[in-house]
Amino acid sequence: MNIKNLIQSFSLGELRQGLAVTLRYMFAPKITVQYPDEKTPLSPRFRGLHALRRYSDGDERCIGCKLCEAVCPAKAITIDLGTNEEGVRCTTRYDIDLTLCIFCGFCEEACPVDAIVETHVFEYYGEKKSDLLYTKKMLLANGNRHEAEIAKNRELDAKYR
Repeated sequence: MNIKNLIQSFSLGELRQGLAVTLRYMFAPKITVQYPDEKTPLSPRFRGLHALRRYSDGDERCIGCKLCEAVCPAKAITIDLGTNEEGVRCTTRYDIDLTLCIFCGFCEEACPVDAIVETHVFEYYGEKKSDLLYTKKMLLANGNRHEAEIAKNRELDAKYR
């Protein structure tokens, strides 16, 4: 048994095996993506930047039920309620602190009117912590900007549920 191990060590079998793997992949087609120019496809269930949606008539979808705030495990969502000029309950403040958010999607699942969603936008940054505190106005702007993509992804996501 010891002689067999000795012969294997001097024949460098492991080294040859490793070099064979290297040579096999050296001539294989490359799968590297040149990121800014090429982008990989995202799953319809990908969770990125948050957005608040509106109905087609322009009214906000959020009814102020505060379920998203209650279900958030990171306590990243802060909601204050008030009434609008018609006397209907609505949110006066809807803040999401993205430095706390873990992008779990619980807020999206808890919302009964599909008001808060997570878009496919992952290219955002903040130079200061305050840049990553998204207010109601910013979230509504995200929703307006990405509504077509959000609606398309909601249809695709329904296939997986």
